Amino acid sequence: MRSTLPTTSLPQRERWLAIAATSAMLGVVLLNALLRADGRITCVGLWPLCENQWFAPLTRLDWVSVALRAVSVLAWPLLVGNALMAWRAYRKVRWVLWPAWAAFGLLVLQFLFGLLPAQPLLALGHYLLGLVALAALVVQATVMFQLKRNPRIGDSLIHFDAVSRVAGAALLATFILLGMGAAMVLYGARTACPDWPLCEPNSPLGWLSLAHRVLAVITGLLVLGSVILVWQLRRENAAVLVAAGLAGALFAGQGLISAANVLNGFPLRLNSLHAGTAVAVWVAVVVLAVLALQHVKFAPLKVTRPVFSFSPAQLRSALADYVSLTKPIIMVLLLITTGAAMIVAGHDWPPLDLFLWTMLGGGLASGGASALNQVIDHNLDRHMARTSRRPIAQGRVSVAEGLAYGLVLNILSFYTLSAFVNEAAAFWAMAGSAYYVIGYSVLLKKTTVQNIVIGGGAGAIPPLVGWAAVSGGVGLPAFFLFALIFFWTPPHFWALSLLKKNDYARAGVPMMPVVWGEDETRRQIFLYTLVLVALTLLFTPAGVAGLVYLIGATVLGVGFIVLAARLWRAPGNKQAWQLYKYSSLYLAFMFVLLVVDRFYFMSL
Repeated sequence: MRSTLPTTSLPQRERWLAIAATSAMLGVVLLNALLRADGRITCVGLWPLCENQWFAPLTRLDWVSVALRAVSVLAWPLLVGNALMAWRAYRKVRWVLWPAWAAFGLLVLQFLFGLLPAQPLLALGHYLLGLVALAALVVQATVMFQLKRNPRIGDSLIHFDAVSRVAGAALLATFILLGMGAAMVLYGARTACPDWPLCEPNSPLGWLSLAHRVLAVITGLLVLGSVILVWQLRRENAAVLVAAGLAGALFAGQGLISAANVLNGFPLRLNSLHAGTAVAVWVAVVVLAVLALQHVKFAPLKVTRPVFSFSPAQLRSALADYVSLTKPIIMVLLLITTGAAMIVAGHDWPPLDLFLWTMLGGGLASGGASALNQVIDHNLDRHMARTSRRPIAQGRVSVAEGLAYGLVLNILSFYTLSAFVNEAAAFWAMAGSAYYVIGYSVLLKKTTVQNIVIGGGAGAIPPLVGWAAVSGGVGLPAFFLFALIFFWTPPHFWALSLLKKNDYARAGVPMMPVVWGEDETRRQIFLYTLVLVALTLLFTPAGVAGLVYLIGATVLGVGFIVLAARLWRAPGNKQAWQLYKYSSLYLAFMFVLLVVDRFYFMSL
């Protein structure tokens, strides 16, 4: 049976149907995993009722069970429609047709399991069936999105080379690992091995828990091996490289959560994140294995085994490029604001371990966002003297490598903060990264003259990360720090844009000097500076800071206003450069002032 392209004229709509079916099955498996996180089987009774009632008194976990049943109901029409679509339009594409119908059959089996009285073994079988059904749909969707490359991809999946063998082994090991983890939870073996990383088991459940950790190490080595082989042998294949990076980062994040889970006595929040991440790892490894198998025939390896022959000079150059992708100077400035916010929020030095984990997580988020920004802007960067020597713009790092690197750093940031700080800090770090990458780089930078004003919120989020790290949330004082950076951003970057006006015009970026002219830009710089300084003087009456801060903020603010007024009245590159340099120091000194002020009043 030879594959052909679909007979329908609506392939895009069919691909989205496959994605919808996959998403519904993902929801089923995820909610099932979250339900297992507490180690209890709740909301039993005749499916789809809960406690044999439609509206029974429900606990939080009961609501998860109800949501699971609701998503399961939604999955039925989607999987039926997906299977019929595959039969109608992809009948000769075996790796679209077979997975679609296999997933539907597995859903029927899950339904039959749901009719039986709840018990651990049946719950384990239900979960494993869901994993296999989800994998089948992921295979189908991945193949459908790859068919444009070659219509025979859907007929040529089972081929092996060095990469696909290791990726396939990682897939099998991951499935066994997830099954063993589910069994541990359902049979109460999770706390039978309470030490980390090893323990001395004294019961069968303890041995099961220890075996799970040993298998996790083996699986991690297979995933790491896949990442290394892809990096060495298939770096030019963007999809494979990104899939490998995501699989490796998610597995590493799962390791962090596992360690924190044991060390903190298995709290529900970490149990839930651990269960959800396991499903994410499964999806990532399935995608990696499918892409690795596909590329065996359609992109044969030029080299069959990895060659580690980097010279010291090459290693230094590569390291310098990847450090450059993180924009380290910007990262340092953002971490200063994060650390200062931690001290202001906690009224004291934070615990050293909390401080270091927050700095690491914040740095990873900042670096990841900067790398993704350079991926998005690499074509623009080539047209600007200031950015033309960036690694991706010059081709020293490929777009795929930069994309994988940025995503990996963000994933590691999320799990570092979630495991060792708290969920609030992780949320704000990811919000800041998404704001910068999607809000600014994708939506604003090339479309509006107000890109810097609205996009300034991205750089203003790090203080919220620091505040949340100490207090577990953010309040009004934290948003004063947010506002400080938000209103500082326009005069700072508009001063730079005056110096680089021709660069921005050549690249087609609608910065204010290009669109509204230099005179209006200088006027806006002065007005925003007045607003900024007025805002900073409100910190003391609002109770955010004290007298020492007020004196320092007044002095620094007067200096800022003088330079902004000079730039407005006596325009020139020299004045713009002076303001740009001063504004960089201004922000750092303002946060240093907040710290000094806090410790001064603590000493009284």
